[in-house]
Amino acid sequence: MPYLKLSTNVKIDSELSPQLLADFSRLLSQETGKPERYVMVELAGDKAMLFGGSADPLAYAECKSIGLSKAQAGSLSAGIAALLHQRLAVPMDRVYIEFSNCPAEFWGWNGSTFG
Repeated sequence: MPYLKLSTNVKIDSELSPQLLADFSRLLSQETGKPERYVMVELAGDKAMLFGGSADPLAYAECKSIGLSKAQAGSLSAGIAALLHQRLAVPMDRVYIEFSNCPAEFWGWNGSTFG
């Protein structure tokens, strides 16, 4: 149920994309304590984006999960920003992340919900 949607103006090489997706998937699983088989990651690069009036490398992420805590959000913020910096050279101060804690009864899967 953890879901991470990443958008960046950085062009992502097709050879890097699978590894980057796998890295974010593992990070989400580890930080939320949820099995990786429930983790979904979406990555969109080369987007037309501005931050602070500048088109320098930047990223925006939406991270949603059932039972997401304040501590987990803090840990994920650090991990997501660090991976974006290491892998795509996006400065950590040019990353916005929106966190959402979704009630289990409002997260659907396999024809039902988790609640």
